[in-house]
Amino acid sequence: MAVPKKRTSASKKRIRKNFWKRKGYGAALKAFSLGKSLSTGTSKSFFVQQTNKIKK
Repeated sequence: MAVPKKRTSASKKRIRKNFWKRKGYGAALKAFSLGKSLSTGTSKSFFVQQTNKIKK
């Protein structure tokens, strides 16, 4: 016969949720850092074609 599982404690649930949030924060930080390096031209892993505008 099926027996209901025990309830997960609030602290354990909070720990798991915070870990999940931290993973997202780390990914966002990495993406922001990459975007920043691409915009300033200091990126070593991506090559972006720079357009030279001639002033008249």
